[in-house]
Amino acid sequence: MILKQIKLKNFRAHIESEISFSDGLNIISGPNGLGKTNILEAVHYLCLTRSFLTSSDRYVLTRDASFFEIEGRFESDSGRALKVRIAFSPTEGKKIFVNGSHTVRASEFVGRIPVVIFSPDDYVITAGGPEERRRFMDTMISQSSRIYLDDLMRYRRILKQRNQLLQRSRRMSSPPDGMLFGSWTSELIDVGSKIYAKRLAFLNLFSGLLAEAYARIGSVVERPGIRYEPLPGLKEGSPSAIKTAFAKKLEEVERREQERGITLAGPHRDDLLFTLDDLPVRRYASQGQHRSFGMALKLAQYYYLLETTEESPVLLLDDVFDNLDEDRIRVFTSILKEPEMGQSLITAARKNIFGETETKELTETTEEAETSEETGERGSARPENHIDIREAMFSKEPEQN
Repeated sequence: MILKQIKLKNFRAHIESEISFSDGLNIISGPNGLGKTNILEAVHYLCLTRSFLTSSDRYVLTRDASFFEIEGRFESDSGRALKVRIAFSPTEGKKIFVNGSHTVRASEFVGRIPVVIFSPDDYVITAGGPEERRRFMDTMISQSSRIYLDDLMRYRRILKQRNQLLQRSRRMSSPPDGMLFGSWTSELIDVGSKIYAKRLAFLNLFSGLLAEAYARIGSVVERPGIRYEPLPGLKEGSPSAIKTAFAKKLEEVERREQERGITLAGPHRDDLLFTLDDLPVRRYASQGQHRSFGMALKLAQYYYLLETTEESPVLLLDDVFDNLDEDRIRVFTSILKEPEMGQSLITAARKNIFGETETKELTETTEEAETSEETGERGSARPENHIDIREAMFSKEPEQN
C-alpha cells in the first residue's frame, strides 16, 4: 500500500498542511517541535482509525479548534485507488469516510491499510508489562483478521459484564447470581477459546518470522524465541481442548474471583515471554539487545502482515535512528531499500541521517519506482524523498472584507 498524499486540518501542530509522498523512502526532516511525529500519527489514524500516542481523539485537536480532519489518498499493490477521510469533533464524535462513503464502525475498516510503526517507545514491548505485549499481538492479528478483532471486542464486553457481577457479589458478600453468572461464564469460555486458538496459530507463524528478522538486523549467534502457554499444559490444541482447559482454569479460580471481584483467568491476562538463547529478554537483555529485539519484532510484524494481508504495509519510523550506531543504521536502511519493503515514512531532525552516500543511493533507488500522476508511467517524475516539515505547513489567512 502506498500513501500518495495526506492533508491535515487542525491536527496537533498542523492548522492546515498538505504533503505528497514518493513510493519508496520518504524522510520528513526539520527542527523539533514543528510536528514531524504528528504526520506519522495522522497516517496511523488513517490506517487504524486511532493515534499511537494517545487514546483520546480530543487530545490531537489543535488548541481552540472545534474539529480536526485528515484525508489520505492511497494506492494498493494492485493499483486500486483508496481515499480515506477521518473527521472528529467533541460534539459529533469520529466519522470515517472511505471513497466518499461513511463507514459506521472502525472495526469494519481496520486491516484495509496495514501499517507498522517503529518508535522509541517500542522498548516497552520487551521491557514493560504484559499488557504491552498483548497490545502488540492484538494490533497485529486484528489487522489481518476482522473476525479476531470482532471476537476481541465481544470478549471485552463479556468480561465487563462478568466483572460487574463479581464486584456486586463481593460488595454483598454473597455468591453471584448462578444463572446469570453461568451464562456470562459460558460466553467468556466460548469467545475466549477462539482468541486463544488464534493467538496460538499466530505465534506458530510469527516465531519463524522473528528468528529471520533478528538474524538480519542483529545477530546470527543469539537465538530469539517466544514462549506462550496461556493455560497450564496448553501449547497447542483443538478448539474443544482449549475450551475444556479454559473452563477448568475458571473453576480453579472461582473462589478467588469472588473474593477479589475480578476475572482471574482468560486472554486478558496473557503474556508473551521473549527470550534470547532461552533467557528472558525482559530480565537479562542489555539495552542494545532490547533495542535489537524490538526492531526485529517490528520487522517480523511487517513480514507477517505482508504474508497474511497480501498487501505491503506502510512503514512509519519515528526518530528511530537517533539511538542507533552506524552499523545498525547501515544494516537497517539496506533492508528498507529492498523492493518487498514498500513505502517508508521516516522522521528525523536532520535531512542527511544516512550520510551523503546513502542519501544519493536512496534518491536513485526510489526514482526508478516513482509513478507520475499525469502519465502513469514509471520513472517519469522525480520522487520527493526529502520533505522539509516547514514547507508542508501553511495556514490560510482570513479573507479581507
